[in-house]
Amino acid sequence: MAQYNKVYNLKEYYERLQTFTDNKRRIDKHNEGNHSFTMRLNQFSDMTFSEFRKSVLLSEPQNCSATKGNYFSSNGHIPDSIDWRKKGNYVTPVKNQGGCGSCWTFSTTGCLESVTAIVTGKLVPLSEQQLVDCAQDFNNHGCNGGLPSQAFEYIMYNKGLMTETDYPYTAMDGHCKYKPELAAAFVKEVMNITAYDEMGMVDAVGTRNPVSFAFDVTSDFMHYDQGVYTSTECRNTTDMVNHAVLAVGYGKVKGTPYWLVKNSWGSSWGIDGYFLIERGKNMCGLAACASFPVV
Repeated sequence: MAQYNKVYNLKEYYERLQTFTDNKRRIDKHNEGNHSFTMRLNQFSDMTFSEFRKSVLLSEPQNCSATKGNYFSSNGHIPDSIDWRKKGNYVTPVKNQGGCGSCWTFSTTGCLESVTAIVTGKLVPLSEQQLVDCAQDFNNHGCNGGLPSQAFEYIMYNKGLMTETDYPYTAMDGHCKYKPELAAAFVKEVMNITAYDEMGMVDAVGTRNPVSFAFDVTSDFMHYDQGVYTSTECRNTTDMVNHAVLAVGYGKVKGTPYWLVKNSWGSSWGIDGYFLIERGKNMCGLAACASFPVV
């Protein structure tokens, strides 16, 4: 409670304590087992998974099966591993979406920030709130979810996205306050990687830039600590993804190939706000609908 400034009334205190204890027991049990990742207590440990899903994730699974791929692999040399954070000033600090199902906007801004920085040499934090407030016509639903590919389409047709400073994040649905004269980033084309083509994702991240993707989060992910995340209970089809994130690199650890992924739950979650997830198996549907913009 002290660590995350949580305040409850007495009745709620005992309910939360019970949930916290259940979560702690589950985490300890997991960590005693032989797993490729560990779990730990965090800001979500006083919530059941169904509460967590309502408050934090894309509330409804998004169907991204309409994604027809237009990305063609480079056929060039693909490095064995890459971390865009180490290649230059190309990745903004981890942000926190708070209690709004707007992860899709953070995946979008994160990707566009990086692509723009790689092209221009300038790294500027961009506005998630503009996407929350203004991108509904592209089948996005503000705090109730959306998809990065659809957000890139919005930015392309809208002719621009404002900066975080000019259009700050509120973690709530609001009215669109877009000012075209303050647009700071633009999208010329949206590149969608063919569904389930994980090698296409490797090619794009290895030779071009970070890539937005979505996947199916299940209950053990909310307490992820470190290591390579794998799951046997998550689904891996295009119609079940419920959380959008940003692949900023990939590599191998102890023989296991992984993606290095930027999340939007603040820097105290996971590995300073990042996580590793197994690569090459379409784990949790992560290859179902990957995309990035051309600027």
